[in-house]
Amino acid sequence: MAKALIISTNSGVETDEILKTGKLLAEAGVETTFAAEEKGEIKTLVLDEKPGESGEATATLAEVSADDYDVLVVPGGTLNADNLRMNSDAVALVQAFTQQKKVVAGICHAGWLFINAHIVDGVKMTSIPNIRTDLGNAGAEWEDSEVVVDDSKGYTVVTSRNPGDIEAFSAKIAELAK
Repeated sequence: MAKALIISTNSGVETDEILKTGKLLAEAGVETTFAAEEKGEIKTLVLDEKPGESGEATATLAEVSADDYDVLVVPGGTLNADNLRMNSDAVALVQAFTQQKKVVAGICHAGWLFINAHIVDGVKMTSIPNIRTDLGNAGAEWEDSEVVVDDSKGYTVVTSRNPGDIEAFSAKIAELAK
């Protein structure tokens, strides 16, 4: 069975981008683990504003390893992504997955973490339009598509724009994780 590691902070993550993605991956037969800065509650937000349903981190970012998973999934949410990109454990996980030539997937603002992990130069990606300039300045080739897959660097990067793309995003992750 394919295994996905979904990482976030403990607050500020976009509700559907973490919970619905996790549910769709599980329904597709992908075993999912949620890891955050601390074990326990993950407080989500709906469209960066209203409190959403909570999730549960069963592991910390510091204790998980790319060795144990097939794919890394990074949900967005402005606060989540802004804090994750400054977290050395999160950056190291992205780098470890790419060094092992595995799949890294991000939606919405998750591209900020990929920029800080230095994996976007020359990579075709999408994101929420708000960070298009940031991705371009880091060398990514941005396009406005539901799902963008780029494996030109020896590792695979899957990106999507927003919660409206979750079904396609999750389906592509499940396909590539196996």
